[in-house]
Order: sequence, then structure tokens, then C-alpha cells
Amino acid sequence: MRSLFPVTDLTRTAPDPSGPPIDREWSLDELADAYAYPPDLRADGTGIPWLRANMVSTLDGAAQHDGRSQGISCAADMRIFGTLRGLADVVIAGAETVRLEGYRPARAREAFAARRAAAGQGPAPAVAVVTGSMDLDFSLPLFTEPLVPTLVVTGAGAPSGRIAAARKAGAEVVIAGEGGRVDPARVVRELADRGLTRQLTEGGPRLLGQFVAAGVLDELCLTVSPMLTAGDAQRIAGGPGVTVPERFFLASLLEEAGFLFTRYRRTDR
Repeated sequence: MRSLFPVTDLTRTAPDPSGPPIDREWSLDELADAYAYPPDLRADGTGIPWLRANMVSTLDGAAQHDGRSQGISCAADMRIFGTLRGLADVVIAGAETVRLEGYRPARAREAFAARRAAAGQGPAPAVAVVTGSMDLDFSLPLFTEPLVPTLVVTGAGAPSGRIAAARKAGAEVVIAGEGGRVDPARVVRELADRGLTRQLTEGGPRLLGQFVAAGVLDELCLTVSPMLTAGDAQRIAGGPGVTVPERFFLASLLEEAGFLFTRYRRTDR
């Protein structure tokens, strides 16, 4: 783990922390080192999963503007977004987020090729879409043109016709719940059993809230955007609250142009 205190500017760094800063953009390798998963995760179906979330929020707690996160993000946030994807085995997203954000297949990036090969990973992360209703358009590129087959995670009672349509499109259907309900803790375990232990969820707020309530979130990478939106936009996590708030500790903190890039971890991991 690399803790960066005090606040470290993403465009200013130096080999000697006591020396003068060098005005340059952090390389993707430096970002990948800063955001590396714990080293003991194994992609053989026997590893302990690590679930990380990546979200952005304004100063007044909005996770979206006009229904999307792009309007409260920035270029540095997108570089970290790409880095987190470049490190993950699987990107987990709720069906509503997939529809609103126009999800496409994750792509292979040369900058992460050697690192992924050394970790025993494929060229790009899989995308796992969590949906109880299976209300998805299986003609979209996310399902028909992925480099790695897209996973559709649903409950055992999902409509059989929709399951058949998903499989016909080339998706892998993962059952992670009974009836029409998807069990968030089982989502994590089912994906880990397939060797996908380095897990990244990008929301939306409802799905993240379910992971929080189930007590399975290990790490939160939260970008604090220096913006105020007011309105009634969702927070980064929604749904029922937890009985006792879970404490996380600050693992690292980066800054650029007023945006804070925080990384929090559970105290017991």
C-alpha cells in the first residue's frame, strides 16, 4: 500500500519527497502502482476476492448531473477510471447504469498489457451486469462484440426467455440469488469462483448501496469533485441504511485542479 500524505498533486512529483516538485503528469505505471490490488489475490478460483468501488461525488453529495456522472468528472478522474479498469479482472455494474452510461465492452490497453500478463489476467476485464429483471438490449456491442464475454448476473427466477436471449448473444449467465433477487454477497463469491478476484464496481448508487449493506465492499475510490449542483441527484450509495456504520481508513489521497482522489479501505482487511 502506498499512502500519499500530505495531499499529492497528480502533476507534481519528485523522487525525493523533500525536494522540489517536478511539474509533469503522473504516468499510467505510477498510477497503477498507487492503485494496485493486494498482492495475494489469485485468479485460480481459490483466491479471496477484493471488491473495490470507483465513484465520483460533488461537494454537496451528488453522484450525477443530468443523470450521468460525466458532468462532474474531469480528465484526471478519467485517467484513474481507466487505470482501475486496467487493473481489474471484472467490472461490475447495475443494469440501470449500463443503460444510462451507454456501457461498451472494456478494451485492451497496451499500457497495462505486461502488468496484466504478469498477474495471469486476460487482455481486458470482463464486464458483469447485475440485473434481476434481465431488462437489457442484447443486440448492443457490450454483448455482441466484447473482447471477453460479458457476464449477466441474475437470480434463479429470472425469465427463462431473457436468459436464453442473453446466452444466444454470447453472454455468460451467472446465477447469484434465488427467485428474482440478486444476492450481492453471492455476486462477489460467484465471480471469484470463476477466477475474477480483482473486482471493480462502478455503481450505480443502488448496486453500491447493496454491496455496502451486505458488508462486502473492501475499498472505495472516491473522487470529490469541487462542484455544487443542489437538486435531488442520487448519492453514491442508495437503498436501505446499515444498522451500524462501517469504518474505513484513508489509504491514499491525490489532488489535481481542486479534485480530490481518495482511496479508503476497510479497517479489517
